[in-house]
Amino acid sequence: MITRTDAPILETMSLSFMDFLRYPDLRIPEKQTTFITGESGTGKSTLLRLFNNSASSASGSIHYRGTDILAIDPVSLRRTVLLAGQAVFLFDDTIAGNFRQYFSYRDEPVPADEKVLECLSVCRAEFPLDAPCKNLSGGERQRVFLAIYLSMESDILMLDEPTSALDEKTGKAVMKNLSDYCRDQGRTLMVVSHDPSLVDRFAENRVILTRGENA
Repeated sequence: MITRTDAPILETMSLSFMDFLRYPDLRIPEKQTTFITGESGTGKSTLLRLFNNSASSASGSIHYRGTDILAIDPVSLRRTVLLAGQAVFLFDDTIAGNFRQYFSYRDEPVPADEKVLECLSVCRAEFPLDAPCKNLSGGERQRVFLAIYLSMESDILMLDEPTSALDEKTGKAVMKNLSDYCRDQGRTLMVVSHDPSLVDRFAENRVILTRGENA
């Protein structure tokens, strides 16, 4: 279920994945923070991949701003409905080098240093741009990874367990910064999280998936 209904930026109808996940019809409001929660196996991460067509549904439809996502160029969609997954990947390079690598794959110029530093600050990753990523801890790497995706300025930013490698205090600080930043930028933020304290504090909307609905 979803606890609030506003004009949706994403909407699903009769959506299913393979032969074992059936989703309730969902409406994701624009320019707000939506948390997706539920037990393991209810299809939270899969739902994010369905939203940007990096996974294919068995039936049903997803509309982005009223347009079926199957009618949108997949590359364009995935840049607009951007997913930072659970697996953190950084190149064996400096922080600045990682930004360059990621943006080179998008055939886009890397943001100015001021923008990069701003996104690093939002994600509590205030390290020198020439810092080698191989020397960072797991939590530090996760924050740099988030900053890279934040800098891509997508319409929708989807985060899958973005604080999994962070302690509670840092996780809450990062989530507050991300939520505030996206709101100020007019961006829609969607977060999969198992942490009820983050959901209770930062969710403007909640999608709660259950086995009963998804069996």
